[in-house]
Amino acid sequence: MTTTLLGVRHHGPGSARAVRAALAALDPDVILIEGPPEADQLVRHVTALTPPVAVLAYAADRQGRAAFWPYADFSPEWQGLLHGAQTGVPVRFIDLPAAASLAEADEEDDDSEPPGRQPAVAADPVGWLSQAAGHDDPERWWEDVVEHRLAGNPLELFAAIAEAMTELRSVAAEDGWVLTRRESQREAAMRNGIRAAVRAGSERIAVICGAWHVPALQKLPTARADAELLRGLTTVKTAATWVPWTSQRLTQASGYGAGVASPGWYGHLWRSPDRIAERWAVKVAGLLREADLQASTAAVLEAVRLAEATAALRDRALPGLSELTDAVLAVLCHGDATPLRLVHTRLVVGEELGEVPAGVPVVPLQADFEALCRRLRFRPTAADRDVELDLRGDTDRGRSSLLHRLRLLGVPWGTRVAAGGEGTFKEGWRLRWRPEFLVALIERARYGTTVQAAAAAVVIERAGAEQPLAEITSLVEAVVLADLPAALAAVTTALEQRSARTGDVQQLMLAIPPLARVLRYGNVRQTDASVVRGVADSLLIRICAGLPAACASLDDDAAADMLAAIEANDESIGLVGTPEQRSSWRGAQRSVAELAGGHGLVTGRCVRILLDAGELSAEQASQRLARALSARAETAQAVHWLAGFLRGSGLILLRDEVLWGLLDAWLCELTAPAFEEALPLLRRAFAQFPWPERRQMGERVRSGRRGRAAGAADADDGFDEARIRRILPVLAAALGAEVTDG
Repeated sequence: MTTTLLGVRHHGPGSARAVRAALAALDPDVILIEGPPEADQLVRHVTALTPPVAVLAYAADRQGRAAFWPYADFSPEWQGLLHGAQTGVPVRFIDLPAAASLAEADEEDDDSEPPGRQPAVAADPVGWLSQAAGHDDPERWWEDVVEHRLAGNPLELFAAIAEAMTELRSVAAEDGWVLTRRESQREAAMRNGIRAAVRAGSERIAVICGAWHVPALQKLPTARADAELLRGLTTVKTAATWVPWTSQRLTQASGYGAGVASPGWYGHLWRSPDRIAERWAVKVAGLLREADLQASTAAVLEAVRLAEATAALRDRALPGLSELTDAVLAVLCHGDATPLRLVHTRLVVGEELGEVPAGVPVVPLQADFEALCRRLRFRPTAADRDVELDLRGDTDRGRSSLLHRLRLLGVPWGTRVAAGGEGTFKEGWRLRWRPEFLVALIERARYGTTVQAAAAAVVIERAGAEQPLAEITSLVEAVVLADLPAALAAVTTALEQRSARTGDVQQLMLAIPPLARVLRYGNVRQTDASVVRGVADSLLIRICAGLPAACASLDDDAAADMLAAIEANDESIGLVGTPEQRSSWRGAQRSVAELAGGHGLVTGRCVRILLDAGELSAEQASQRLARALSARAETAQAVHWLAGFLRGSGLILLRDEVLWGLLDAWLCELTAPAFEEALPLLRRAFAQFPWPERRQMGERVRSGRRGRAAGAADADDGFDEARIRRILPVLAAALGAEVTDG
């Protein structure tokens, strides 16, 4: 009986190639792989999968508990799985069960480091080996001696790795390093897996595991010692399946502890039988040409020559990724790092997304999602992409409903973006699929067996919980967007009950915009929005009746919040309100505009809205501005009123001589302390205007009294030029203009 330990890097083409050659030479009768035993039942599906894929283990009764074991085609473990599937050799996983790993969060301090200093050799063994070899870059050294290895005896390679790791663990132990309890349990579980294979009568055992674990598996301690380590393990009910994975999620940058820096490059090394540099340069050139960038054949040849020369200068037998990247930047990208970022994203990291066939067991909700994707021709991809949906078509409307339903389920595959053109029938999305979305989908399986049923159940549950009124109205909009008629009645009922219990007019106003959007695009989505119309009508009656009282006695912060609610409500009524509702709303705004003691920001804004709507004449607006800027008014309140009145656009000042003259006279009559008090508020009010408007105002300020209303007194009549020249620089600074002579 022989046991051969194949110590590997979890994702490396050289290790994978060596494992494949070693298995062919050993002809084992069982293959043991570092991984959760729950995956044993999944081995039969290996030949039907397209990597990258991952074993997903999740706690059936603990929401959010899940773990992944990813594999690419260049992963040594994957080559072991393929060898077993192609030759009929049994494959077993021998790591700690996922049921114990997923229960880890319930155990306190179980994985904490033991007391004492932990030496760096244990944290970075490859780094120590590269230092011993005279290299300052561990990644490059490992690639040179292992990943770029194309020939040689693979068993000698694994024997050398085992010897090196044994020495490193010995040195680390002398320096005070000891295993954590969790790592000790993992290695004990692996040893038990080897013992089980021996008891089953296996004569030639091949073990594929991380190189660091090899010394712990060479000499087996007593079974009793390992049993003691594994005694009392806490477990949870666990299920496992295969899920698609992406190249990006194989990177260290994604947070994957065993990740690599360049999975796309490693895939290239794995699939290239020869002329690695030439094939890579051709890929880069093809990508640049797809992006409408110049990449000639001569430039490709020159890039390869430069990479080979650079490798020779660095004492490397073959050019690696760093040499090829330098050559591509210099020759094909002409020193510009922008196209190089495209090469990094598309080729160095890669955009591959694995595939799992329909025959692999999944929960019903996941199966329904995959069936919908096939029917709508809307499959997830690893690359981010923007799509524009036309809601007038059945297919695009179905895609939109699916994306909105997934968002309700906590699966944000798509993010809304602006759509090109105008009209409510277009919808823009940015799609970003992540493998962990499948975990979230599986966790929602308890809500229903289909995406539609599960989304409706989630909405009904949320509607029944105690939430702010605005949250309930957002649910109404979400239900219509997701085309969930079964949930619409429940949500609108909850909205009516919640609104009846609140007297907060501001909250009622914030509830109107989502309802207005539903009424606006309801016909496009072929949704019966009549029930929503009834709720909106009821809310508007209460808003119009309570608005004046709600706007009394507001401080600055409350006034800003109230103003935002009034503007949102005004826009909504303008979109979907009936003539009677618009009339009632204007009446409520008129009451606020005339409110004695009301906050200037709110009353000034209501005056401007009424003026723009034709409910007030320019003369009436001028009278109110004059009253607000009168000598009896407090400076701060006057500026607030002016900020509310001018909010959104300052063109009215440029076009109306009377208003400009009123503002000019008020500013000129301010005392120095009052002007200093008003200046910050004025600057903030005028900063909202576009630059062209501020420039025109500055030019008008420079012209002095010529900008005043026609019929004003002559410039020499009471005109103090010296005083005006002192004020102009400060006023120009507030308006963002420059002061020039003349």
